[in-house]
Amino acid sequence: MPEGISTAVAAVTNALFLVGGIYIYLALTRQIAARKPAAVEENTRSFGLADLVLALGLATLFLLNAVIASSRTGKMVMETNDLIANALISLGLFVFVAAFLKVRGFSVTALAGFARLSFWRGLMTGIILLFAAYPLIYVADLLTQRVLGTPSTKQGIVDLFNDSQTLQQRVLIIILAVAIAPLVEEFVFRFFIYGVVRRYLGRFVGLLANSILFAAVHAHLPSAAPLFVLGSCFTLAYEWSGSILVTMTMHALFNSLTLTALAFPELIQQ
Repeated sequence: MPEGISTAVAAVTNALFLVGGIYIYLALTRQIAARKPAAVEENTRSFGLADLVLALGLATLFLLNAVIASSRTGKMVMETNDLIANALISLGLFVFVAAFLKVRGFSVTALAGFARLSFWRGLMTGIILLFAAYPLIYVADLLTQRVLGTPSTKQGIVDLFNDSQTLQQRVLIIILAVAIAPLVEEFVFRFFIYGVVRRYLGRFVGLLANSILFAAVHAHLPSAAPLFVLGSCFTLAYEWSGSILVTMTMHALFNSLTLTALAFPELIQQ
């Protein structure tokens, strides 16, 4: 195929992909907005002052950690023990929030929608919604490059994976990125913090605050807009589906594809 024709076909395909992504997320937004307030789960509305205090405390802790991380210079260097400690702290946070809610009398399984969808339905929903989000993320990245006047740069976790010295470190990074991070971040950010903020300030403020926090904790300014868009897509997917399993699937798949691209740079454009 002549180069000019292939370029035109690629441009049309990308445009259709973008229009499809916009349409899907606008449709989700319309369906969410059309729901009556009474349709919100009763136990979600019953988040109380104790939950608000914990959510604000966690958000403050995450922001302070992001400020400290962004003030560092040079590449992030982590040893195997650091990776293990990171995994244990993340899992500890998950257990702490889940136990806190259990003590408060909440059914975490029902509240997070773990049983709302079957595994395969949740998986397919997550796959479809993630690929619909990709063109939106890409546009946000392009706009960021134009505003900052610099090409897209890599997050610290990308350098960490590329600079890892042993197979053990790479395996730990993969486990962190594909299993632990999606589990913990979606449970804490999308389910708990978003749920509490939505309880007091509504869906829009909850989505906005949650997506800003999600972008901020990654402490990487060039990726802030794409991460904000990604966090917004995750939140819309959770709000629409009522199941945190959908966003966990999206998050795990997104990180898996990113690591695959890093592992096979000769096959996949970075």
